[in-house]
Amino acid sequence: MVIKRVTVSDIAKACGLSRNTVSKVFNGRGSVPESTKQFILQKAQELGYGVFSESIPSKPAENRGSIAVLTQQKMLSHNFGTSFMTSFTNHISRLGYFIKTYEISRDEIAQQKLPPHLLLKDTAGILTIELFDREYQNMVCSLGIPCVFIDGYAHIMRTVPKCDYVSMENTASINVLTQHLINTGAKTIGFVGDKEHCSSFYLRWLSCSNALWLSGLPVSDLYSILEPDNSPYGDPDWLNTQLDRMPHIPDAFVCANDYLAIQLMIALKRRGLSVPNDVMITGFDGSPESAVIDPPLTTAQIPSVEMGRSAAELLHMRINNTSAPFAIVQFKTTPIFRGSTR
Repeated sequence: MVIKRVTVSDIAKACGLSRNTVSKVFNGRGSVPESTKQFILQKAQELGYGVFSESIPSKPAENRGSIAVLTQQKMLSHNFGTSFMTSFTNHISRLGYFIKTYEISRDEIAQQKLPPHLLLKDTAGILTIELFDREYQNMVCSLGIPCVFIDGYAHIMRTVPKCDYVSMENTASINVLTQHLINTGAKTIGFVGDKEHCSSFYLRWLSCSNALWLSGLPVSDLYSILEPDNSPYGDPDWLNTQLDRMPHIPDAFVCANDYLAIQLMIALKRRGLSVPNDVMITGFDGSPESAVIDPPLTTAQIPSVEMGRSAAELLHMRINNTSAPFAIVQFKTTPIFRGSTR
């Protein structure tokens, strides 16, 4: 196995910052804002830089076969998928497997078919990520191949899936974030994101609604944007059209992830509204972008690196012990309060 040495220049390029700024963080010389410092350190960890990287075996591990990673979309930097996959890939490779990634098409989803070039006889295990179609996930479970789901379809926890399942904890952090908005004066709070997109989105919406109900505040879709996930959430003009339909702009929005929160902040600024003075915003993920946007985004940090490592170990265990009880593993998330809330 040839391991490419990660340099300060690599980190600077990945962060979109100057080499000089990144160097200051590691040599302790000069002043760097704390949010920028944490952004750089997180990216360094994701890339496996220096002291962050685990020891690499001097000899390649025995080849144990391939792991098929099934996904509906490419891993994007605005969600936790990139750092999760980096960690998962590093760990599963050290355990002796190699990865083949398959981007599942809409037709394959509709027909519940695997990609034609995926050979089950050569596949030791399957990982699904950003793949939330109920029937398709059930079909994957029925293949008889060790499988780990990362998150799942909206109501997966109402069933008993015959696979191992890894997810972030959603309810507690959203409750804390929503209560923070209420405690700082928000009387009307909307939710942004397709609650039927996946289990984590559904649980975040449910927790937000429950916190409002317990506080005696209105729980109304009139102040929310709940359109299907394939809607143009990245278009500020489309978002402003959704805002125009509301009785009035609410005091705050709880967004299903950081990407949605950042796009909403852009749309609100186009309306001449100030975040957080006019509207408070929270996200979820703890993405690098959340720390550097103006104002920095209040969010919940997902331990994606640790989740990647755990998923690799869980899949390896399942491959070696197919009769073990199925596991549901949840990782604690941590609220981070920043400038997008008062």
